This record gives sequence, structure tokens and C-alpha cells, in this order.
Amino acid sequence: MILDLPRFLSNARPVWDELEKYLDELENSPDLQWDLAQTERFYRLYQHASAHLAEVRHLTAERELGRYLENLVARAYARIYVRAGSKRRFAFWHWFTVQFPGAVRAHSRALALSIGITLLGCLFGAAAVQFDKTAKTAIMPFGHGQQTPSERVKKEMDDRGKHLSGKQARFSGQLITNNTRVSFFALGLGMTFGLGTLIVLFYNGVILGSIVLDYVVDGQTMFLLGWLLPHGSIEIPAILLAGQAGLVLGHAMIGWGNREPRRLRLRRVMPDLMTLAGGIALMMIWAGIIESFMSQYHEPVLPYSVKIAFGTLELLALIVFLVRSGRDEGAV
Repeated sequence: MILDLPRFLSNARPVWDELEKYLDELENSPDLQWDLAQTERFYRLYQHASAHLAEVRHLTAERELGRYLENLVARAYARIYVRAGSKRRFAFWHWFTVQFPGAVRAHSRALALSIGITLLGCLFGAAAVQFDKTAKTAIMPFGHGQQTPSERVKKEMDDRGKHLSGKQARFSGQLITNNTRVSFFALGLGMTFGLGTLIVLFYNGVILGSIVLDYVVDGQTMFLLGWLLPHGSIEIPAILLAGQAGLVLGHAMIGWGNREPRRLRLRRVMPDLMTLAGGIALMMIWAGIIESFMSQYHEPVLPYSVKIAFGTLELLALIVFLVRSGRDEGAV
């Protein structure tokens, strides 16, 4: 039984820090080889951390500490008892199908807030365009505010994707780079205690809401869906996940209801943040490819119905993947 918690933490934290250092070395260098002394030290640290976990389980007021130790001990256990060869062989697939969707589900409240702030921005953007005609040129990017949707649609229909002929790969690379930068910017702004992330999410919502309403009011709904859905069904959720990660980071910076030191809080959420960042990057790569090779081609080159169906299936598959993938394995 722990009678003096501050003293216990003072004595135990060096053990946890050293064990995390060993684990970070293994995870960053899977082929790393230790000598006998290092291996024995790692195992002793694992034993000490396991004993500490058993001691703090009864402390109902220290649930965050208990979860941190559970994660630390589980990581060490996997390194000791899971076959290294099979783990390396299936590392990417396991990460993508289990760890990534698991990290999304683990921070569902942050995702709900990310979605809510974006929708609030959409409503604001739509209202601004509806009630203030001068707001269009100030809000909309990429020249959308300089012409009506009908004029843009006519231009796209006349062009039939000729401006991209032979340049799809380069255009795709530019899209991937820009969209990934925006997503990581939203994530990184979590260091501003989440305030910067909230602003980015709201602003993106304002842009999306204003463009959607402008096209719908002008009678170009089918064009909008055919243009936006193929890549947007992945790109927009990726930005929402980036906002989720930024809010998780912001919460760790603030530490509401958590008496752990900030350094410990940040270290505890870092694995999930890295997992989310990797998944977001993959989503942006896919969205960039689809936008370049599919979204930019309109009727009569590519029917709206095909593009809308493709985007809808993408979105449904993404939802099922994030909600269900790896759930059974993660519960074992």
C-alpha cells in the first residue's frame, strides 16, 4: 500500500523514464541489438514498472497514472513476449488497421468537438454569403468569389480537363503537399492550448459553408457534388482528424482534471498523436490522387453520377473502417 504518494512518484518516475527510453530506442530502430547487460536491465525495469502498476491500481484518484502505467507495461510486455519477426512483418498492416482507427476512437470527444466547430463555421460562412453579398469575395479562396458558380462550371465544361493533360502527377503532388501542410498546421496549433486549432477548424468551415451555399443557390448542386465528393469524402475527414489531434494535444497542454506534470501528459498522448498524423498523411495522399485524376474531370468526360457514387462509397467505407476496424483485436 502506498502511504506517501509524492515520495512514491519521486522514486518511481526515474524507472518509468528509463523504461520509456529503452522502448523508444526499440520502436525507432526495430533491428537494434542489445548486449546481455542492457537486456537484463530492460527486463528489470519492466518488472519494477509492473510492480508499480499493481501498487497504484487501488488508488481511484490516480486513474490517469494507472492508465499511463498500463500502457507502459503493455508496451514492454509486447517487446519481451511478442515474436519480433512476426511483429516487424505485419507492423504496417497492424498499425493501419488496428492502431490508427483505435486512436481515433480513443479520443471521440475531441473528434466530436472538431466536427462541431467545423459545422459552426459552415453555418457562419453560409449565413455570411446569404445576407452579405460583399462577403463572397473576402471569404472564398482560389478565385471562387470572383465569378458565379455558373461561370465556373461553364469554364470547367469547356476545358474538359485539358489544363491537366500530362500534368496530373505534378498537380497531385502539389495538392498532397498543400493539404498535408494544412492538416499538420491544425495539429501543431494544439500547442497553443488548442485555440489555434479551433480557429483553423472554424475558418475551414466558413470556406466550405460559403462555397456549398453559393453553388446550391446558383443551381449547380450536381456539379458541386461531382466535384467535391470524390476527394472531399476523404480530405475533409482528414482535416477533422487533424483537428481532433490538435485538440488532444491542447487538452494535454492544459491538463483539465489531470494533476500529472505536463511533460508526463504530453508523453502519454504522443503515441496516439503520431498514429493520427500518419493516418492523416495517408488519407491526404489518397485525396490528392483522386482530386487530380478524377475530381477535375466533369461531364461529358466523366458523368456526375459515377463521381458521386464513388465519393459516397468512399465516405461510407471510411466511416465503417474507423468505427469497426481493429475493435475486436483491441479488446483482447
